[in-house]
Amino acid sequence: MVGRAFLRRIKANGWLPQAVGGLTLGADPIAFAIARESLDTDRPIHAFIVRKEAKKHGMGRFIEGLEEMQGCRVVILDDVCTTGDSTALAIEKTKDAGMEVLGAICLVDRESGANELLQNKFGCALDSVFKLSDFQANENEPGRPARVIESAA
Repeated sequence: MVGRAFLRRIKANGWLPQAVGGLTLGADPIAFAIARESLDTDRPIHAFIVRKEAKKHGMGRFIEGLEEMQGCRVVILDDVCTTGDSTALAIEKTKDAGMEVLGAICLVDRESGANELLQNKFGCALDSVFKLSDFQANENEPGRPARVIESAA
């Protein structure tokens, strides 16, 4: 379900990524869910992970899961965005590897500055499946989330 929800957001933004990924560990299950769900479409999408630090042995890479990174069109993922620092780090590492970042999507945007940071620092759009305000009580139905039920359908 998460993979399908993210694929809908990717499509709604008009992005045509070759791969999706983000900072390990939060983005990993989302990236692989998207990759799995994309197998049922005409545009399969690869998954990758971005390490916080380069691997200490082997090839010493920050990014794993892709053979060719130069020019690869990607969407950066995160589970929860608050300030945007983790998402920004993933964007920096992917750009350093020569990837083209189309945008970023998180599962929940806490609406605490992440969108502004990514826009100001990278000119990068941040989309989300949910926003914190979606979970705030609906004035018409106290105690019931405002938009969550409609968004998840």
